[in-house]
Amino acid sequence: MVNINFDGLLIGVSTFLIIGFFHPIVIKTEYYLGVGVWWLFLLFGLLGVAASLLIADTFLSSLLGVFAFSSLWSIKELFEQRERVRKGWFPKREKKNSSK
Repeated sequence: MVNINFDGLLIGVSTFLIIGFFHPIVIKTEYYLGVGVWWLFLLFGLLGVAASLLIADTFLSSLLGVFAFSSLWSIKELFEQRERVRKGWFPKREKKNSSK
């Protein structure tokens, strides 16, 4: 009898989805808030690391680890996104002119 374990497959699919989830978040964050909020990604990353270490369930701990390091990686991506905008690869948000 073959015992099929789907944990690895589910962690792989979940990792793909988590990373895919962060891609538009980085783009929107840079567009609307700029790079000055990088510390939020740091905070979420550190919280994710701590939670990953404290959760006994291997599957959930793995997903929290992926979330944590995706958050931390997003700090680098946030600054790179600013450069992509500077190069014209992504649109730059125009400041609203309040004096009309």
